[in-house]
Amino acid sequence: LTHFAASFGPMPVMSVEAAGVGIGTKTFEQANCVRAFWGETEDQSRDTVAELRCNLDDMTPEALGFAQERLWEAGALDVTTAPIGMKKNRPGVQLTCLCRLEDREKLVSVLFAHTTTLGVRESLCTRYTLARSQRTVETEHGPVRVKEARGWGVTREKPEYEDVANIA
Repeated sequence: LTHFAASFGPMPVMSVEAAGVGIGTKTFEQANCVRAFWGETEDQSRDTVAELRCNLDDMTPEALGFAQERLWEAGALDVTTAPIGMKKNRPGVQLTCLCRLEDREKLVSVLFAHTTTLGVRESLCTRYTLARSQRTVETEHGPVRVKEARGWGVTREKPEYEDVANIA
């Protein structure tokens, strides 16, 4: 196996075309077997991103919305909020921001500048994405942009909401 493999690690997400199992004759403490998979991966659609999180229990919804806008402007890939329970039984919000590794310090600064948090947690995540493209379709009511996502054996299409709303 070391002749054919450049590295060993967790199995990547792939379309498996074939699988094989082999059992050796030599006795070891562990099972003397190997399982191998042959398939196609789409490595371009996988990257590592930083997930920045903070818990907030003393911000108004307007201030929280303002902070989210600043995160988007600073280059966040995604910004979400979720309700959480905090100490002393206070309701709060967990603000989560995904960003490129090279942007994380800039976004941590935005979190400290525009929220009331006293600390930001960071986790590194592997992110799998579909390749995205867009085209314009002419309809009897006017042009509509259509978003397409494809990869990992999936193809999805969806009209752009704003274009459909304008036509309506």
